[in-house]
Amino acid sequence: MKIAVGSDMHTHLTDVVVEELKKRGHEVTPFGALVTGSAPWPEVGIDVARRVARGEFDQAVLFCWTGTGISIAANKVRGIRAALCADAETARGARLWNDANVLCMSLRLTSEQVAREILDAWFSTGISEDEEDVACIRWLNEHEAEALAGK
Repeated sequence: MKIAVGSDMHTHLTDVVVEELKKRGHEVTPFGALVTGSAPWPEVGIDVARRVARGEFDQAVLFCWTGTGISIAANKVRGIRAALCADAETARGARLWNDANVLCMSLRLTSEQVAREILDAWFSTGISEDEEDVACIRWLNEHEAEALAGK
């Protein structure tokens, strides 16, 4: 799987996650501070999200200090469902029920071990085929289209 990884800060945790993704066989491309040393979180979030939305990457992993800002930025892009995940169960639910395609984590709160657990859950969970869950995603997609049309 092609995974974009971006952050507004280059930290030990970002290095751990990049290496962990590579160990799992993913093709990883770094963005933001992982390339330049520093970058504003809105710029990183939107740039990476646009690339996922265009199909350049299958999914993305994004970081900022709390994880909140970068998830807000990524969610501004049509077709993106970025989920801020602080634990494995939240990551599992984000994939299963929300068809999330961008994983966001906090640089402040996430330990190496928790990051690995989050990655385990995220990449081992498929999207629910339950009729109610599928209907919820369809409703989100329809609402997004309406919002873009100015309705």
